[in-house]
Amino acid sequence: MATLRIVNGTLINEGQRLEADIQIRDGRIDSIAPDLGGRPADRVIDASGMLILPGMIDDQVHFREPGLEQKGDLASESRAAVAGGITSFMEMPNTDPKTTDNDALRDKHARARSKSFGNWAFYLGATNDNLESIKAVDTSLACGVKIFMGASTGSMLVDDPDVLEAIFASSPLLVATHCEDTPTIEANYQRITRDLKGDFPPELHAEIRSREACLKSSTLAVELARRHGTRLHVLHLTTADELALFEPGPIERKQITVEACVHHLFFDSSHYARKGTLIKCNPAIKLPSDRQALLAAVNDDRIDIIATDHAPHTAEEKARPFLQAPAGLPLVQHALLALLEHWHDGVFTLERIVHKTAHAPALRFGVKERGFLREGYHADLVIVDPHTTTAVREQTLLSRCGWSPFEDVRFRSRIRTTIVNGVIAWENDRLAADSAAMALQFDRG
Repeated sequence: MATLRIVNGTLINEGQRLEADIQIRDGRIDSIAPDLGGRPADRVIDASGMLILPGMIDDQVHFREPGLEQKGDLASESRAAVAGGITSFMEMPNTDPKTTDNDALRDKHARARSKSFGNWAFYLGATNDNLESIKAVDTSLACGVKIFMGASTGSMLVDDPDVLEAIFASSPLLVATHCEDTPTIEANYQRITRDLKGDFPPELHAEIRSREACLKSSTLAVELARRHGTRLHVLHLTTADELALFEPGPIERKQITVEACVHHLFFDSSHYARKGTLIKCNPAIKLPSDRQALLAAVNDDRIDIIATDHAPHTAEEKARPFLQAPAGLPLVQHALLALLEHWHDGVFTLERIVHKTAHAPALRFGVKERGFLREGYHADLVIVDPHTTTAVREQTLLSRCGWSPFEDVRFRSRIRTTIVNGVIAWENDRLAADSAAMALQFDRG
């Protein structure tokens, strides 16, 4: 691999800002120091006026392969991810076939080796009848066990109480949960649609996929984890009501952690009238007061990680009437830029964004030698120009679905360069031809 030096940038790392150069050699960070100008390098990047961040580790994406490639695949969606400064991702199991045993995990790894532009990991999916596969999982192949505790997309709902108890009691890996109570949702749907007169107002989606449904399910997950000592990570929290279930404080001390997603921090129910199906997702985007509570919980370290839940659907699917349109948004290409809007607005510090998107997921999942700008670590980083805007236009979108919920947004920052394992993957609005991505490794000792 070529030797690369980045000079004159501002590093944001481990709660500090540092004016320093970075020397990258053989795919790793060789040196970090205020002046490395005397060292030989095959290429020097001048990052004057720019921010250098560890690449985002997105712990929740749906890249749709195998079986749903009309929406996206590992190549198309990982290209969009690196264009957005995401250098590593953890992909969900509700593909076709489902990722519910070691053979399915091996198949996904083989696919990623041939086409992914970002470092990868995969979840093993739980079902009502694969407890033995969970117990027998090859832990080197999976980042965690995903449980759909509420029906969302696909057919992986785990609603057998005995199975849930057994998974929480015996999972050899961290358990990640989608928490919505399906009976509550179904009762809400029957009541609301029965009484509906005329067209379906999009904001009613949040009443069907209600806060009560979320709270009931997340409460159950936390109770199970406490009873069995399970390492639990609750995905995509959406309500102020649920925040009391989780403790503030450093992620290193926690058995139970929780995540917020970019779109729940950016949009709220006031956007349904204009965005409609484009922001239909599960769990649903809720009230402005919920969004404000989530933002505050990020700042007090009650919410530990920020991810995307990137979930592309075709434009044709999203154009269906609201009740028939699928839930999910393509987000990876603009997730980091959306979070930087909160920095521009004075809501988050840069240090907090870096912690929630890189340091915290690396710590929570035990990702080996990534997530930090440290000498000896894999060189996964992103150079951000905070002074140049990014207009979201259809012709610049890299996700196969070809649309974005941000198409009317002009972000106040731009991703200049994304480096994966010491190799430039994205630079000046262009993708690299080759990939240096590799499977994530985990240190769970």
